[in-house]
Amino acid sequence: MPVDLATLAAPSRTVVLTMEIQRGVVGDLSTIPQLSEAADRVGVVPNTARLLRAARSVGARVVHCTAEFRADRAGTQINCQLIAAMLRNPDHLLAGSPAVEVVPDLGPEPSDLVCPRRHGVSPFTGTSLDATLRSLGVSTVVATGVSVNLGVLGLAIEACNLGYQVVVPRDAVAGLPAAYADAVLDTTFPLIATVTTTDDVLAAWGVAPA
Repeated sequence: MPVDLATLAAPSRTVVLTMEIQRGVVGDLSTIPQLSEAADRVGVVPNTARLLRAARSVGARVVHCTAEFRADRAGTQINCQLIAAMLRNPDHLLAGSPAVEVVPDLGPEPSDLVCPRRHGVSPFTGTSLDATLRSLGVSTVVATGVSVNLGVLGLAIEACNLGYQVVVPRDAVAGLPAAYADAVLDTTFPLIATVTTTDDVLAAWGVAPA
């Protein structure tokens, strides 16, 4: 059934979520160069920047979902291989360091919100994200960032489970390897989300592509 994106992503009830688009993940301080390169190939940062500028201009909200860790690891459960591997580097996404900052092209602007997490691989569980979105009257989330393998997929599944509609611009997300990310976007995401493009979201908001 065709999706009316203009209705689904009406600005008054839509938020754009950025997932770990941070200096220490895909930016100038990245400790995961392969993921940063994958994001560059897709154009995650410039396409997300276009989405955020458009969202702010039409009144949709922006929330940056970030990851950070305390130096003493308090509040972080090391219960999976990914987290264990990341935290072998004592400086990885250290709270208060430049690495945890959002990539400068994305802000944050004064109207944006930032929702950090210190455990797990996706942004809803154990954070204020759900309560924040409900307080804003949000019913649809537009997911951007990394990675398709875990973080963005987890975001989409959690959002769906919590009753939100999910929109995924495929040129604003990335994962590794690229063929796997494309396969997940082609097969798994359409079952729980509307997979589209940055330009299509902008068109639905009446914003000319930049």
